[in-house]
Amino acid sequence: IGGATLWGFPTWVTDIFFNGGLAMTLVTCMIGQLNSQVNASHCMLDYIDNYFALFTLWVANAIEFSGLLHASYVVQLTVGVLAGQPIESKEEPKTGAVLAFFWFRCLLSLAVLSFCVAVTMVALFDGKTTMWESVPPGAAVVVFFVLMCIVGMLEGMQIAFFAVAKLRESERGSNVFARKTCELLYSGDGHNL
Repeated sequence: IGGATLWGFPTWVTDIFFNGGLAMTLVTCMIGQLNSQVNASHCMLDYIDNYFALFTLWVANAIEFSGLLHASYVVQLTVGVLAGQPIESKEEPKTGAVLAFFWFRCLLSLAVLSFCVAVTMVALFDGKTTMWESVPPGAAVVVFFVLMCIVGMLEGMQIAFFAVAKLRESERGSNVFARKTCELLYSGDGHNL
């Protein structure tokens, strides 16, 4: 409809959110991915009841063994050191060849991550992405990192929800927002997303 506006938003807002697909990206991340994973966590073992699920598990185990994603362990260890708290684990401390293999995979993962970031930055600055032509390369980099932060926060929330689900209600903290979030998430049978 010519001249129509959506909820009175300025044209630049509707262009960014609706014409550019940002709204669909956020909806997919927040509704399609996060909620279904949190709901599925209550019966995760029940999903490994067929050969395709077993195949998926073994592929995930192979990726973990390869060390491709071990950069996340470097981040975890760095945060633990900066926080002044040791990382709690039920595993025995790594020593000898196991420790060397772990750090080799961490370095390999950091090298792969650095290469991927370099390729992405070159593509963004050379205009070889599907970013709108009117968006300058610097803004494209900012949008990229903002979206990466949003996805990272959603993944962090997911991990926090899983960890808090194991705690008794009295152990969930005293912060007002923490209590309200827990009441919303875990009321009833815990399927209240």
